[in-house]
Amino acid sequence: MVVVTYNRADLLARGLAGLAAMERRPERVYVVDNASTDHTAEVLGRVTDLPLTVIASEVNDGGAGGFHRGMRRAYDEGHDRIWLMDDDVVPAPGCLGALLASGGPALMAVREDLEGRLCEKAATSFDLRNPLAIRPKRQTVDERYPSRAAMPAEVPIENVAFEGFMVHRRVVDAVGLPDPGFFIFYDDVDYAVRVRNAGFPVMAVRDAVLVRQLDFDQQHDMRSWKGYYMYRNLFVVHLRYGDNLLVRRKPYLIALVVALLAPLRGGRKEAANVWRAIRDAPGVAARLPPGPPVHR
Repeated sequence: MVVVTYNRADLLARGLAGLAAMERRPERVYVVDNASTDHTAEVLGRVTDLPLTVIASEVNDGGAGGFHRGMRRAYDEGHDRIWLMDDDVVPAPGCLGALLASGGPALMAVREDLEGRLCEKAATSFDLRNPLAIRPKRQTVDERYPSRAAMPAEVPIENVAFEGFMVHRRVVDAVGLPDPGFFIFYDDVDYAVRVRNAGFPVMAVRDAVLVRQLDFDQQHDMRSWKGYYMYRNLFVVHLRYGDNLLVRRKPYLIALVVALLAPLRGGRKEAANVWRAIRDAPGVAARLPPGPPVHR
């Protein structure tokens, strides 16, 4: 499995403890440390109950770069299944066993919050066909089902988060590696679209549970540096995978509307972010995503 971390040592420690406490453990845990400056190295140095490999980066190239690097390493070392996890989730004891029992080519663990409430934001409907759909994520798992208990054993989904996503090696053979050019946000969405376009079903597995340690609040941060990546990468997904010309042109309309309305809401920084995003997105979208690893 691959865990990516940056300056969240205490959260990482909880996640690693959860991995160690599982009924079935991973054969190897690759932790990609994106040049952390906190006590991450100390936390990793104390791990004795997991088969741990630390991949230390000299620079922080974001979650996208970390997952790209970690998946490549896991693939190169011959693992049949690669499980991706962020540093802010803790697996329930039966999580890995439930995923392996499912056996599908592309699987998503289901997230709950600290109170045991379903908070799985993977989309059951992700619309890149309708140019009038401002948000392509039309319905999430937690919008469709009131609780995890109300879910069937497996639910088809159309996008994922790299918080508990597992792929079989043959998926990597077909679609390649996550795109490090995203830096953060939408690298997982991009990868899920590629997986589905290659003909692999993606399923959320009800009994594979992850406990999320943080709230979902980043969608309200559009004025910070994160807002630039949220807009740019949303636009990249539309430009790459939009099913028709109108959908592929939708980012330009979104950018115009946001830029016009943002100053009225006191969000001049948001306007600057969206203009930079629409400027840069076509170049990112034009670059082909990384293909399968090549052995030399």
